[in-house]
Amino acid sequence: MTMTDPIADMLTRVRNAQSAGKDTVSMPSSKKLIEIVRIMEQEGYIRGYDVIEGEPRATLEITLKYGPKKAKTIRGIKRISKPGLRIYAGKNDLPRVLGGLGTAIVSTSKGVMTDRDARKAGVGGEVIAYIW
Repeated sequence: MTMTDPIADMLTRVRNAQSAGKDTVSMPSSKKLIEIVRIMEQEGYIRGYDVIEGEPRATLEITLKYGPKKAKTIRGIKRISKPGLRIYAGKNDLPRVLGGLGTAIVSTSKGVMTDRDARKAGVGGEVIAYIW
């Protein structure tokens, strides 16, 4: 069976693994997923990630991060732009998640970056997801 939205699948796997208290979660890898996970690590939402080369396809393994007493670092993840309805934002219309406390992941012509980085670079693009 083919997957129509691998980004939504990855975000759901991370959300489910964190609510179940798992340490790691793995999924099929792609360049776009690696870039999204890189931003999640850079922003401090996850501890780290590894790309494990495999025969049919590489596997992306994410190490989740928890606070004291197993408190979640990711309060919420929401997929914004979907395959059936793409959501784009210009450089002046980039969203702020929770008034700047969260992060919007944006796919721009200069690569996948956060909303703050896109504002600094002066570019807009496809709003992939919100994380807070």
